[in-house]
Amino acid sequence: MNSRPQHPACCSPLLDHWPLPRALPGVHLLSTRFDPNLLDPNDFSRWGLPALAAVSKRQTEFLAGRICAHEALRRVTGVPGIPAVGEDRSPCWPTGVVGSITHGAGWAAVVAARSEHWRGLGLDVEKLLPVTKADRLVAEILTPRELEGYAERPDAQRALLVTVTFSIKESLFKALYPLVNTRFYFQEAELIHYDSSGHARLRLLNDLSEEWSTGAELEGQFVQFDDYLLSLVSIPA
Repeated sequence: MNSRPQHPACCSPLLDHWPLPRALPGVHLLSTRFDPNLLDPNDFSRWGLPALAAVSKRQTEFLAGRICAHEALRRVTGVPGIPAVGEDRSPCWPTGVVGSITHGAGWAAVVAARSEHWRGLGLDVEKLLPVTKADRLVAEILTPRELEGYAERPDAQRALLVTVTFSIKESLFKALYPLVNTRFYFQEAELIHYDSSGHARLRLLNDLSEEWSTGAELEGQFVQFDDYLLSLVSIPA
């Protein structure tokens, strides 16, 4: 697909920006806001996408993510395109490209770059959790070490910690899964550092492959905007 079809009414104009605290050379981030109430089912055929048997929210977020990917690929390679959906439901990026798609609560974004510069990229957006939900989910998301001192934190700090940990571990999975081809879960990595500047660092707690074994550490970053939290894990080539 070399031309850009009509932009869907359900999506705001694409924004090429970098809201995260640390810019990454050669990595492009495109985002859009979307409204399922404005979805036109014909947008799927216009963009060469198969119709989804799903509720309008799911259809709209899928469409919004793929439109961001179309432009991100054009910026990275000069040739626009839309990643197909793999058997494991993850996007299939063209040879020579790494990328990640995220969407939630009316906002969608993509990061993409050439694989000669970056081996893995994982992007995740979440709505900031209310403290009641954070307290309910905390034991699933945080490891015993991450839980130390949790109950003594103020409400806002507890909510932020669970949101950051959830999101950055989702980003970690998206960045690493294509390299290890092994599913892993929240308790198999821990957040060993995060700070108000948006810097984060993670450590693996299980062996995922010969290269990515227990104790391996990866860099991440995150930013709050409106009532969202956006995180990114990047693995240099």
